[in-house]
Amino acid sequence: MDRAQLESLLKDVKDGRTGVDQALDRLRNLPFEDVGFAKLDHHRALRTGMPEVIFSSGKTEAQVAKIFARMTASGGNVLATRATRGHFEAVQAALSADIAPRVEFHETARCITLAQTAAMLGKGTIAVVCAGTSDLPVAEEAAVTARIMGNTVELIADVGVAGIHRLLAQRESLYSARVLIVCAGMEGALPTVVGGLVHAPVIAVPTSVGYGASFGGVAALLGMLNSCSPNVSVVNIDNGFGAASIATLINRL
Repeated sequence: MDRAQLESLLKDVKDGRTGVDQALDRLRNLPFEDVGFAKLDHHRALRTGMPEVIFSSGKTEAQVAKIFARMTASGGNVLATRATRGHFEAVQAALSADIAPRVEFHETARCITLAQTAAMLGKGTIAVVCAGTSDLPVAEEAAVTARIMGNTVELIADVGVAGIHRLLAQRESLYSARVLIVCAGMEGALPTVVGGLVHAPVIAVPTSVGYGASFGGVAALLGMLNSCSPNVSVVNIDNGFGAASIATLINRL
């Protein structure tokens, strides 16, 4: 439950459209709901402005399905990251016949989403830029996350520094973005280049793409941490979700 939902519920009680007992039923799982193997933080969106998200890796299909179903019942948008098609099918089976068809599986992003609220909270466009096609899973995770959190998103793919003209051809989109998320592996040079072109915050995401000396993304991470563009900040390796969460908060200011 986020601030807008709580305000709507309180107004309904005030105006007599919802009874006190009904309102208490809606609020009974605040601040969290204990389902045995997990404690679902339904209060997080109200407290921090960002809802709890299901990190599916390491969870069974049944666990993800149960968490997803309980979060669906709370009425907000639902996002599961690092999910498999097996997780998706289990989620669909756990939901009612009217809701299940609305659940989407984003295969490249490895995400499951359900949009139940359509509020657009972001003030501008978040541009998600990735160096190569191999970086797309991380970039898509960032794009899917940013969209379900209420942002307009533009994905700009395969514009790495090895062909710098491809990036420069997108400069109008880069200039117009309010926040940029830039994903790159190998040596991780792209965020610095983008940061030198724009007057907006750039959130750099090192990816684990590269040959042996890239050390699973550590080389890109260190390169980005040493960026000479002062508008660049860095999240962890392959953390498209984290980058999108920060970008969302910036885009609401």
